Amino acid sequence: MSQAHTRAAHAEAAVCAPVNTRKGKAETALPVDLDPDETLPRHQRRFDRTARLLGDRGMTALAEAHVVVFGVGGVGSFAVESLARSGVGRLTLVDFDDICVTNTNRQLHTLKGTVGRTKVEVMAERCRLINPRLEIAIHEAFYEKTTSDQLLPSGEEPDFVVDAIDNITAKCHLLDTLRRRDIPVVTSMGAAAKMDPTLIRVADIKDTYNDPFARDIRAILRRQYAWDLSEAVGVPAVFSIERPHAPTALYYDQQTSGFQCVCPPKEERGHSCDDRVQVEGSLGFVTGAFGLACAAVVVNRLVGRDVKMVGLP
Repeated sequence: MSQAHTRAAHAEAAVCAPVNTRKGKAETALPVDLDPDETLPRHQRRFDRTARLLGDRGMTALAEAHVVVFGVGGVGSFAVESLARSGVGRLTLVDFDDICVTNTNRQLHTLKGTVGRTKVEVMAERCRLINPRLEIAIHEAFYEKTTSDQLLPSGEEPDFVVDAIDNITAKCHLLDTLRRRDIPVVTSMGAAAKMDPTLIRVADIKDTYNDPFARDIRAILRRQYAWDLSEAVGVPAVFSIERPHAPTALYYDQQTSGFQCVCPPKEERGHSCDDRVQVEGSLGFVTGAFGLACAAVVVNRLVGRDVKMVGLP
């Protein structure tokens, strides 16, 4: 059958499709001009439930999209898995860290037998089990000014970026680079020290509040990168309106005269727990919700749907 006849038959089938007799809302009819090449292949039935919300064209848009995720920790690992399960066809994961036992409470790749392995490697393996047809690349690297061109090569711009970096210097450089190059990004603000996932919001980065991490980021973007934040800048940020909770001292800290980093040793590790002024507490159902919200922004934008943004109170 010729392609023209195939399209005509497809359109006729759409017009003549039986009315849904199930209880509830009737199914949306197929577009009469739908090209068979834009439809979800039968071998991808693993995405059937997503497709019934986003449609064939939405699934094609996701399958053809390339998303880069910077930071594959408590926020990033959930964003990565959600993107893979949504049908995104190409992912690139960037993270320098190895898996530590203290990641267990909030990071999807941390399981018995994975401690000490690189986060990006284990996460990539997990994603391939979700979707064997997924094209996935990994970079065991720390994003900073000196690695920016390598990790975001000119002429190979992704369709979207998830910024789940927790180093403020690297984060601000990444955000400015993406904005200058007109690459869409969703950025995660401070997910640690929070306890209530129902207080998570999405807003233009200029409208984030109650978040000291976000406040410091805005200050650096204004001062160092000359961002004008008096009006929307088009960078959606996932943040919480919950004020952060101070960490609690633990009994076993007394044996080591305070907190002791137990991360796997690694040469040239420039950003360990010991380098932090304070190690915040975190809850997996909060950091994970941040990652899921980031993925929601990406998927909805890629299929042409609007994302509800909140403003300042």
